[in-house]
Amino acid sequence: MVKFYSKQETIEKLPETTEEEIKVNTQDREDDQLSFESNWEESVEQFDDLDLKEEVLKGIYDYGFEKPSPVQQKAILPMLQGRDTVVQAQAGAGKTFAFIISALQIVDTSLDQAQVLILAPARELCYCIGSIVESIGKHTGVKALACCGGTHIRDNIRKLKEGFQIIVGTPGRIHDMMRKDFLQVVYLKLIVMDEADEMLSRGYKEQIQEIFKILPGDTRAALFSPTMPPDILLMSENFMREPAKILRMKNSDLQSFGQYYVLLGNEKQKFDELIDLLMKLDSCQAIIYCNTTKKVDELAKDLKSKDFSCCAIHQEMDQESIDFSMREFGATLSKFLVSTGLYASQIYTQNASVIINYDLPLKKESYVHRICSLSRINRNNTAINLTTSTDSSFLEEIETYYGTEINKLPDDLTLV
Repeated sequence: MVKFYSKQETIEKLPETTEEEIKVNTQDREDDQLSFESNWEESVEQFDDLDLKEEVLKGIYDYGFEKPSPVQQKAILPMLQGRDTVVQAQAGAGKTFAFIISALQIVDTSLDQAQVLILAPARELCYCIGSIVESIGKHTGVKALACCGGTHIRDNIRKLKEGFQIIVGTPGRIHDMMRKDFLQVVYLKLIVMDEADEMLSRGYKEQIQEIFKILPGDTRAALFSPTMPPDILLMSENFMREPAKILRMKNSDLQSFGQYYVLLGNEKQKFDELIDLLMKLDSCQAIIYCNTTKKVDELAKDLKSKDFSCCAIHQEMDQESIDFSMREFGATLSKFLVSTGLYASQIYTQNASVIINYDLPLKKESYVHRICSLSRINRNNTAINLTTSTDSSFLEEIETYYGTEINKLPDDLTLV
């Protein structure tokens, strides 16, 4: 049985496997007990069925939730029962709220020590998670801290000395604070890895491995990832004990979408086509995705020059500006939001039903992150991809990968 590794124990370095070796290793496991298949069916219908603290429950309802999403109905239970948990959940499924609710429930606010550690791949996502923890946990008295790269180390050290129960951070900064004993984990109950596929793609595997060396042996782990590539499966087997596995089909979140493409002659034609599309929108909002921060800024500026009400978010903006844009879009003060894909899982508005990929994502795995920004909303959603001839083969890859169909945008499509 695989177990956690304490500071006094040793762990062999996770093997650097080639793509072919990964295929062989996962193939060998198909008939093994460790094969990666869902094994958790227990669920609840209402938040009241989870036997949560009154303060946590009040925070959930104050935030605007009425009932748990399908992922939350299953994923919260095993974490509250002290099980290691693996969840494959696409953007918009409610996974962030699932582990935040679990974290708030298990924290003892009378103890000013780190009890929950949440790892995320980007500073901006850390701040967003921390903000949600504070919002839902406002009645509990919980103290949460974002500890991540891009901020002054001295500030992190000073804050950690004050005592926080929930720490959210990037693997590099968290490992540095743990290694130098500024972040004590003696009382740690749960470690969560959010967007695990992104963390691996950004080269965080070694830091994650080192973090697990330091954790107390009885710390539980929860892994959340929109996609479940073989290297994540192999890694999880090194630090999890008989986890509850809750997996979802790749294309399950795409079924509520009408997915379309517009084929254009060149990149320069995209802006005029976008204007035509936005003119057809009536009362609903739209989210427009670009691949670079520069293009986000330029597109938002160009749209404003055409008198479109829009705001923008990307990872090079300061947190105050990001929060302002989020609030403005959420309150429908801006009709259109231009963004990079990093924030796809954190954008929320009841009045949005259209996603426009001004640029196709660079990776096919990121397609569902963007498209399913709206999957939490019960309405007919529309996704439109602005493409050129150079995008044709990649669009076909996306269709094959997700088992879905992206059709040519009809002239008479009504966008509402």
